[in-house]
Amino acid sequence: MLAVLFFHKMARIKLELPENFSFKTQLTVRVTDLNYGNHMSNDVYLSYMHEARMQYLASLGFSELNLAGASVIMGDTAIVFKKECFYGDELTVEVAAAEFGTRSFDLYYRFSKTLTQELVCEAKTGMVCFDYTERKTVAVPAKFMKLANSSR
Repeated sequence: MLAVLFFHKMARIKLELPENFSFKTQLTVRVTDLNYGNHMSNDVYLSYMHEARMQYLASLGFSELNLAGASVIMGDTAIVFKKECFYGDELTVEVAAAEFGTRSFDLYYRFSKTLTQELVCEAKTGMVCFDYTERKTVAVPAKFMKLANSSR
């Protein structure tokens, strides 16, 4: 009996990142960031994206709870892994805002190893402007949009 293996192509997420990233920060992989494969765990990338997002917003004079009068809540995320990261690796995480709608915008992230410039991850978070008191979406503040667009 002939064993036949069927392989099918898995649909892959493809992100189109902006050409220019206006912000970057460095983060170092900690021992607590590792999984059983002894490399950085996939859930840690989302935490690093959160840290980079907080630093990016602070660099523009904002925070997640005060984006020129609005707050933000994450609507979606996509992460595309390219290479493994290990304990002690210093990562450069770049952030750029793009794709502004009336109530939302996207933040793009590019992770690379600082020493070698190797691309390790591309990611996106869809951020929705939100009023936590009223529990509803609100417009993207013009002041934030102007600063985010001018920093590109």
